Amino acid sequence: MQYLILSLLCPLSVRLSLAEDAEATRIQRHIESTPMTQKVTLSAEQWRKVPTPGQFQVLREAKTEPPYKNQYWNNHGKGIYLCAACGNQLFGSDTKFESRTGWPSFYAPLATDKVTVTTDTSHGMTRDEVRCARCGSHLGHVFNDGPPPTRLRYCLNSAALKFVKSTTEQ
Repeated sequence: MQYLILSLLCPLSVRLSLAEDAEATRIQRHIESTPMTQKVTLSAEQWRKVPTPGQFQVLREAKTEPPYKNQYWNNHGKGIYLCAACGNQLFGSDTKFESRTGWPSFYAPLATDKVTVTTDTSHGMTRDEVRCARCGSHLGHVFNDGPPPTRLRYCLNSAALKFVKSTTEQ
């Protein structure tokens, strides 16, 4: 009897999974077709379908990934870091520095209009939260203990970023 029930439910779950994949693909295409000069606005349910669960927690729920156990903290490649949610070009490898915090850190975004900074009072402290200006995704926090010339440290989550390696030799 249990086998019969499972065999009847299995095709249903496959159909639901395919429908969810199709919806995620449709949403991803919408994001990619939106001009970079326009904001990306999706519902929380739509956002949930695009990134991985770990990325969703960081990007949309403002969680923080563990230090030294993330993809880009020790990346020394040359290239551009994009918003993992919408593809907005955020930071260049030329402004990345070793902060000894375990998260990728930068002293400046590619342009001031690429990110927004708001006050974050969660966890009993006041910090400056960094968000993608295009889609509003949480990237991390900015502190004023960085190196010259800005003295800023944009301390970001790798899960919020996608690194695109430079194709030109320097």
